[in-house]
Amino acid sequence: MLTKAEINRVRRLADKKERTALGLFVAEGIKLVRELMESELRVREVYALPEASDALPFSDSVVTVSAGDMERISLLKTPSPVLALVEIPRHPLEKGMLGRSLALALDDVQDPGNLGTILRLADWFGIRDVFCSPATADCFNPKVVQATMGAIARVRVHYTELTGLLEEALRNGEPVFGTFMDGEDLYGAKLASEGIIVMGNEGKGISPAVTALVNRRIGIPAYPPGAPTSESLNVAVAAAIVCAEFRRRMR
Repeated sequence: MLTKAEINRVRRLADKKERTALGLFVAEGIKLVRELMESELRVREVYALPEASDALPFSDSVVTVSAGDMERISLLKTPSPVLALVEIPRHPLEKGMLGRSLALALDDVQDPGNLGTILRLADWFGIRDVFCSPATADCFNPKVVQATMGAIARVRVHYTELTGLLEEALRNGEPVFGTFMDGEDLYGAKLASEGIIVMGNEGKGISPAVTALVNRRIGIPAYPPGAPTSESLNVAVAAAIVCAEFRRRMR
């Protein structure tokens, strides 16, 4: 049986300040925890129901708990049979890291589900670095971690002021793509195998300060042209379309 202190320690990680202070985040689910245990991330503790522990690697290091204790520590509405505490990875910004490949920049994307889905997309399309503005949702929020489906173990997420990052990219001659309603048709625009793709906030789009640093404005055309349609696309859906077209061109 878990002690009250152990339960409170896990529950505190629902809060960003506590995650930062303790350097830990919560992951739940057999598949997700198994992926993290087999990744380069350091899994500090694993709690599992008796019937789930054998499905995990290194099962001798798993703490078996009751269904009641799992309900007490779970941060999900429906508790999973497995929960892990994982050390938050540190990915320092290195000089010269821009320009090596394609990267994403998220300008105040605030919905955890959207952020998690975008990180999963980045993983799928081989984009290893995602740069987030300070106001973007915390990638170690439990909802984000669940939505990444394990991508959090492979995609490096950096929180930084985007203006400084994009200014450096422009100085280095790197293209900075941005998605806009009036941008050049994505399917006819000249794309590149390296550079940064900026995706904006769900309601406001890309901020004026960041817009000023975009030198390649692109847009996803509606079909058929000129017909009445939705005002805009969800940012995660737009990211999927844009990333897919970039990768299709690189084949």
